[in-house]
Amino acid sequence: MKIAVTHENGQIFQHFGHCEEFKVYTVEDGTVVSTAIVPTEGAGHEALAVFLVENGIDTLICGGMGAGAEAALKQARIEIFAGAEGSADEAVEACIKGELVSTGVNCDHHDNDEEGCGSSCGGCAGSCGGCGGGCGGGFQPPFDGPNVGKVVKVHYEGTLDDGSKFDSSYDRGEPLEFVCGAGMMILGFDEAVANMSEGEIVNVHLTADRAYGERSEQAVLTVEIKDLPGSETLEVGARVALQNPYGQPVPVTVTEKDDVHITFDANHELAGKELNFKIELVGIE
Repeated sequence: MKIAVTHENGQIFQHFGHCEEFKVYTVEDGTVVSTAIVPTEGAGHEALAVFLVENGIDTLICGGMGAGAEAALKQARIEIFAGAEGSADEAVEACIKGELVSTGVNCDHHDNDEEGCGSSCGGCAGSCGGCGGGCGGGFQPPFDGPNVGKVVKVHYEGTLDDGSKFDSSYDRGEPLEFVCGAGMMILGFDEAVANMSEGEIVNVHLTADRAYGERSEQAVLTVEIKDLPGSETLEVGARVALQNPYGQPVPVTVTEKDDVHITFDANHELAGKELNFKIELVGIE
């Protein structure tokens, strides 16, 4: 396993999008066997996500991070521990021991261009989480509940109205952990967990506006291949990250391609769909 930490003088650097170097830890059998300082060579938001993927990183520890960057990294299946501070080495040791907890998307440390919060910090990630809708510590959930602000662990199974399953933590063999009410989950899922008791199982039906939102044709982009270097190698169905005007990496799917044009769809694959979840609350911290 490889863990990357945004790094500066032995500490966790607080601006993911402006990170000039990562300290990369190679871990085997719960022990750090090697470390290396890897410069980013000026790579920006989108390029940093690609950089981590190309370097085989499994886990990222960082300070502030915008929702767009989080979405791109989650699409790449990189585990994220955001909001971390202090010694990089100590954070990695805590991570290995299972003692490090992510506070989720956190834009508290950005300048106007940092992580591209600009006019919107929302962004949908993969699996059942990630419809942020806010900037980490400043996000106020539109609901109350005894679990709001607590770290919770849940097992879940997600199905469509036709009964087909699109995701399940049971199949992966480990529960999902998140901070309830921090904007890390889709709204309806988060609100359901806010009022559950440990050991309780509930079944919820979510309309699109409480899940991944309605589909938007404005999120579909067609460009000429010659204007986007590298796109000539992409195939229909490929998942890649483009950069929006605020500098955020935006996960997209290639939906059409001919000799001249290529079409990208930034809608979440579950956008516009009503979802059903079986949720089991297995732990509260």
